[in-house]
Amino acid sequence: MSSTELPETRSAAAPTASRTTRAVRVADGEELRSVSLPGLTLTVRARPGDTPGLPPALYVHGLGGSSQNWSALMPLLADLVDGEAVDLPGFGDSPPPDDGNYSVTGHARAVIRLLDSAGRGPVHLFGNSLGGAVATRVAAARPDLVRTLTLISPALPELRAQRTAWPTVLLAVPGVASAFARLTRGWTAEQRVRGVLALCYGDPGRVTDEGLLHAVEEMERRLELPYFWDAMARSSRGIVDAYTLGGQHGLWRQAERVLAPTLLVYGGRDQLVSYRMARRAAAAFRGSRLLTLPEAGHVAMMEYPETVAQAARDLIVDHGGS
Repeated sequence: MSSTELPETRSAAAPTASRTTRAVRVADGEELRSVSLPGLTLTVRARPGDTPGLPPALYVHGLGGSSQNWSALMPLLADLVDGEAVDLPGFGDSPPPDDGNYSVTGHARAVIRLLDSAGRGPVHLFGNSLGGAVATRVAAARPDLVRTLTLISPALPELRAQRTAWPTVLLAVPGVASAFARLTRGWTAEQRVRGVLALCYGDPGRVTDEGLLHAVEEMERRLELPYFWDAMARSSRGIVDAYTLGGQHGLWRQAERVLAPTLLVYGGRDQLVSYRMARRAAAAFRGSRLLTLPEAGHVAMMEYPETVAQAARDLIVDHGGS
């Protein structure tokens, strides 16, 4: 195995998926398509560029998220890139992978296979949280697929996780997710959404009434999926496993091998990825740019899309764009 290959990580087979009948929301200007690969089906949300021939971009969401997390940012860059956002296996509208592999490596392989199947690389690659860890693995393992890399609160290993992040870590413990599902069976979708917003946003008040309604509808849809909690638990376990992986496959070691020009975005009110990790990340990714947003939480591309878009635009333009 070469130093840039992804290590093999295996999990037990995932439960059989039963696709929900609820429709996934598609914003104006977006298109959904399904990509079938051996053992894997991925839903891709496209925001075509304003003009033909623009360079491609791929957006990768975080734990519990979906391609919809990028709907605020993608149109702001549509004059510059031809954007696509992927639903990782088991999230959004993508069913579980046949092999049940929800590790960071498994998700990275899914992204690589998607790009290879479409011949779409190299892309301007974006990742948030878990998606940031996935994007780091992709950029380190396949530099030929990545033009620039933009990481928003990437889930890179921390020695001292914030207390507010402990519940997410606990999901990785076998049985905890199913127990939590039973204990919260009486919670409404709106209660769950408000809890997520309080955790992920620096200021949940920035979410509009319409945005809240859409988030509640999406939560209702996801809760109907028989594999919802399993995907959350296994992906949480995948993050914890990646944090403990050492040597050449450790995420910090792989960050040091990334060749693509990189933009790092950190929020001062992030309760899941510590703001103090910003400087370590800036030192690990060679020649990287750092954007710190003191009022932002974990999903700066949703809270401050214009600011994040401008920083990403500067990175892309400065490195040739196409």
